[in-house]
Amino acid sequence: MCIRDRLEGERARNMWRMLLGTQTKITFKVTSSGVCMDGDTGIAHWEALYVFSKTNRNVHNKIDAEFEFKDGKIISHKDSFSLYCWAKQALGLSGYLIGWAGFFKRKLQVQTNELLDKFEEKQVATKFG
Repeated sequence: MCIRDRLEGERARNMWRMLLGTQTKITFKVTSSGVCMDGDTGIAHWEALYVFSKTNRNVHNKIDAEFEFKDGKIISHKDSFSLYCWAKQALGLSGYLIGWAGFFKRKLQVQTNELLDKFEEKQVATKFG
């Protein structure tokens, strides 16, 4: 299986659709700060507070974003956050023990891509089925 850690175009939009779709019955809050644009680049800090659906644990993810713009549109968006901090919150003890390891990141990427593949297949089936 190909491990994809970079999302672009419709796949990136579908990741947001999938994530937000899981938050329909639980508290989900996003805040932003430090939004700054200088010519064709920009930065922002954003924080997401939500309940991780697989474990029902509260997560407070702190993310720094970098943007590139062209013709008034975002052409590149890169988020950076501590996967280890996320894993400790979302998974508890197991996240604390293995959330720092490279194999954990790869496994999480595989699982997330599989979920996104299934989500996209369902979207296509719903649209054309």
